[in-house]
Amino acid sequence: MDTVRIFDTTLRDGEQSPGFSMNTEQKLRLARQIEQLGVDIIEAGFPIASRGDLEAVRAVAGAVRGSRVAALARAKQADVDAALEALAPAAQPRLHVFLATSDLHLHHKLRITRAEALDAIRTMVHLGRRRCPEVEFSAEDASRSDIEFLCEACAAAVEAGATILNLPDTVGYAVPEEYAQMFRRVREHIGDAPGITLSAHCHNDLGMAVANSLAAIEAGARQVECTINGIGERAGNASLEEIAVALAVRQQKYGVRTGLRLDQIYASSRLLSTIVNVPVPPNKAVVGANAFAHEAGIHQDGILKNPLTYEIISPEVVGIPARKLVLGKHSGRNAVRFRLKELGYDVTEIELNECYSTMIALADQARQISDRELLSTVLNVRRRHAAVAGIAQQAPAAT
Repeated sequence: MDTVRIFDTTLRDGEQSPGFSMNTEQKLRLARQIEQLGVDIIEAGFPIASRGDLEAVRAVAGAVRGSRVAALARAKQADVDAALEALAPAAQPRLHVFLATSDLHLHHKLRITRAEALDAIRTMVHLGRRRCPEVEFSAEDASRSDIEFLCEACAAAVEAGATILNLPDTVGYAVPEEYAQMFRRVREHIGDAPGITLSAHCHNDLGMAVANSLAAIEAGARQVECTINGIGERAGNASLEEIAVALAVRQQKYGVRTGLRLDQIYASSRLLSTIVNVPVPPNKAVVGANAFAHEAGIHQDGILKNPLTYEIISPEVVGIPARKLVLGKHSGRNAVRFRLKELGYDVTEIELNECYSTMIALADQARQISDRELLSTVLNVRRRHAAVAGIAQQAPAAT
């Protein structure tokens, strides 16, 4: 079975998004957890951006040994020099060189011709490969590039020494079918040469970053670039946890595996959220608070009988301690009985019915019923029953 390498860019592309900036100490903490997660490549930053970012990349490069460490550089010598300086302590360094290939970017942003772009790609990739054992080339805005020129740029990068070709959907414009076709066309052009890996890097502007990444894998990509919690510029990047779980749950469909330790996903998500002080949305797939929470009575009943009825993967697989059966106005009696038993109360059918009626009345006023409220309810029900029984015992016998 083929292996898809996971390239985590939380510390670079993720950190570039507003509100997610990290200092060196924070990057180190997160990098160690990402390494524990089992990612293949950690992109630690963009060293030319500032001296502080260069030093942060250097610190990560010196601390991480189990994963490769990558640093980003534009196709400019100053960028390459800064990236290689930052990567000097790395046990497994990777230089990541990028240049836009779409006419929109070439004409309006870079103001260079296609010929000048090809020359910059050849020159900077060659320079980088002479000084670093592994070079990745990214064709920025690949999904909006002329396909023939994109193929030409990729061929030029390979000839200059790049062994990883990244075809980013930089602005989240692509849809799965056309993104996959782009990979197929590039593969046809460069051939399936040994040692050359195609990589996907997708943004979520249309909400299709994960779908596009999976489509690229079907089309032959064997590296995906993603971030924890899907953070990233604008609407974010492809979510690492969603890709990882999709490939695990649908392994027969995709026929690939990763080296990730899935039980470290939740810890990684929570650490990132703590560091940047940005909460994970409750409806976030895999790691959101509601990802393994059930309130609807029909669902709760199914979960209690067999979790597979409403969960495609158990929470423990991704490091979440347990699922939650939320007690609210949609809950059923079985869930109330189950939670009461967990709290140490075996109730009769009469007690259960009374607890359930009280709980539903409370739930119409509050969104969820807490354990404290449930315990108060069952105790009140039992007190009433005890009082009624006491009165019955004291009543005179009928004559």
